[in-house]
Amino acid sequence: MELVVNSRGAHIAKVDERFQISVGGIKQEFSSKKVDKILITVSVTITSDALKLAIENNIDVVFLEYNGKPFARVWHSKLGSITTIRRKQLKLNEISLGTEFVKEWVTQKIDNQINHLKKLETNRSGEKVEIIEQAIKNIGTHRNELNMVDSTSIDEVRGTIEGHEGLSARIYFETLGKLIPDKYLFSGRSKNPAKDEFNCMLNYAYGVLYSNVESACIIAGLDPYIGIMHTDNYNKTALVFDIIEMYRGYMDEIVFGLFSRRKVKKEMFDKVEGGGYWLNKEGKQLLIESINNTFEDKIKYKGRMIKLSNIIQYDCHNIANRILNEVC
Repeated sequence: MELVVNSRGAHIAKVDERFQISVGGIKQEFSSKKVDKILITVSVTITSDALKLAIENNIDVVFLEYNGKPFARVWHSKLGSITTIRRKQLKLNEISLGTEFVKEWVTQKIDNQINHLKKLETNRSGEKVEIIEQAIKNIGTHRNELNMVDSTSIDEVRGTIEGHEGLSARIYFETLGKLIPDKYLFSGRSKNPAKDEFNCMLNYAYGVLYSNVESACIIAGLDPYIGIMHTDNYNKTALVFDIIEMYRGYMDEIVFGLFSRRKVKKEMFDKVEGGGYWLNKEGKQLLIESINNTFEDKIKYKGRMIKLSNIIQYDCHNIANRILNEVC
């Protein structure tokens, strides 16, 4: 269970082996044995005893900015990181395996986009079907050209891969913007602060996803700061930005589904001075509940039935094993 604390002025304390959350005189308690992660937004306090309880139970504690992006976290001490993996990660920019990884990750991202559009096509007719079919065709062209990229050093093909990824994303989001309920129509991606409600909620969903990917990398022994596709900059978790691409499609489906089912209300967004939107407490509750419910579903993934919540960790362990076994 993910414990999300996003009420301004909330306080988290330890009571025996439970976390006690106090908000405005109302107290709730949650067993440390049933909590996997604690997500804390701004203007929330937590005691050192509660943090110690989390660490003792291998519970990841993540502090989130208002837009959902993690700015700090407290890790348990039993990490899977070993120096051997880190040394070998550094070689991935120079050998074909690094390019193979990137191609696999971007291809999976594009496949998820195509699959999402195919699902949306089944419930639509007329002009919208034509729009979807044309988008699928155009995105498929970029996918095919991506597969033809030689598996050489990533530095030699980074621009080509980024081009196919970027153009596919532009087609995909422009299409989603035409399929969403009319009062939420948008023209493409926009980041923080988002120019529209859909992108606002999607940005927050990506922030939650980022936290899960970073956690899975570290537990699997991968150094999140040593990337392949994304360049290494000071204090930038480049590998997280590489790997997260495989899973953005799940967030796209969750968020688009909330809008399509008329679950989203205008009141769930706060307008930003100068233009743009932030997701407020009511919107965050709707989104996080939907993410948690969806992540409990089992899907067929790479030949096996697996919970969506376990897919990221499963992949990160496989990536770590491939690096250990295939890099000299």
